[in-house]
Amino acid sequence: MMLALDYYCYKAILAVFKNWKPKTKFFFTTLWWTYTVVLTLGVFASIYLNLFLSLRAVILVAYFLTVACKFVLLPFLLIDDLRRLAIKLFRKKETPAPLTPAVENTEAISRSSFLVKAGLVVAAVPLTSLTWGIVSGAYDYTVRRVPLILPNLPKAFDGITMAQISDIHSGSFYNKKAVNGGIDMLLAEKPDFVFFTGDLVNDMASEMRHYQDIFARVKAPLGVYSSLGNHDYGDYHFGKAPSLAKARNLQDVIKTHKTMGWDLLMNEHRRLKVDGEEIGIVGIENWGTGRFPRYGRMDLAMKDTDDLPVKLLLSHDPSHWRLQVLEEYPQVDAMFSGHTHGMQFGVRLKEMQWSPIQYIYKEWAGLYREKHQQLYVNVGYGFLGYPGRVGILPEITIFELKRA
Repeated sequence: MMLALDYYCYKAILAVFKNWKPKTKFFFTTLWWTYTVVLTLGVFASIYLNLFLSLRAVILVAYFLTVACKFVLLPFLLIDDLRRLAIKLFRKKETPAPLTPAVENTEAISRSSFLVKAGLVVAAVPLTSLTWGIVSGAYDYTVRRVPLILPNLPKAFDGITMAQISDIHSGSFYNKKAVNGGIDMLLAEKPDFVFFTGDLVNDMASEMRHYQDIFARVKAPLGVYSSLGNHDYGDYHFGKAPSLAKARNLQDVIKTHKTMGWDLLMNEHRRLKVDGEEIGIVGIENWGTGRFPRYGRMDLAMKDTDDLPVKLLLSHDPSHWRLQVLEEYPQVDAMFSGHTHGMQFGVRLKEMQWSPIQYIYKEWAGLYREKHQQLYVNVGYGFLGYPGRVGILPEITIFELKRA
């Protein structure tokens, strides 16, 4: 199907630029089909061969950008063909014309040329923006400051700051200096405690080999608390069925949290104490919907927490909030999630935000409230698949806890 789209676009461009010299036409044809064939073979190699992660990322991103541009061009070509088909069917004086983006009639050639060239210009927009998102957006860390009002918050915690990062996806990184710079920004905020809400890796614990020391720098006086995300279990590499290799990989992920000094909460809770007063930090394993794994056990995590005046929940997937937490656990004051990445594409302003991901997740970025309960969705520190971000920048969230 993609090769058919390539051929259709190729013929359209040749028809519009039919006055090219033979050498120019030969060069264009050779370049077009060499790129197409090499890229197609590269995609198959990325799927079936054990390529380096960086090479695989380059191939898949190039393919994604190419296909995106051709799909943007396609409507212009279809409109032109439909226009000429209508002329052929309804014009009283019949004028023979092949079903290509150019015909012999001067007026038709002019309109065809305009449509195809306009399509090429418009197709350059996603190519430019997505390329810029790779160059500029992937590591353009943004600090977002959020006041978090908790009416039952003990006085000792009033004014305390908490940081959240999420979705590191270390297997996607290719710039250690930039990643380290983001951690500098986080530490400069001097939070009292830190939450990490899942997806440390893409698939394998070994992806953290070159980044473990960087993230081990994340420290806070009251601790760093973390949870697992859907990618941390290795399901997308080993499959969903249990296996020794998959279990060993998960244990290595858990060990990485411990080595970095992060307190990984797996269906359990901690009591955070300041000046003799306490709040609860609750963390569960991934609780997702559809194809996403559901290992979380709220019943275990919430056990023996009734006496705590405030309970903060780490749960990777924001859909968990509406599907279980709101209905069954009204004692949870605030939940912290990631997972959506904001689709790494969209618009995020102070007054409004939009991303295609909102048609999948009702809560996908920022702070949400329903009655007395709150949810914050962090759009992620890293990236997955497309190695960039357009409009939805990587996020470091700083919360100030307030009583009112």
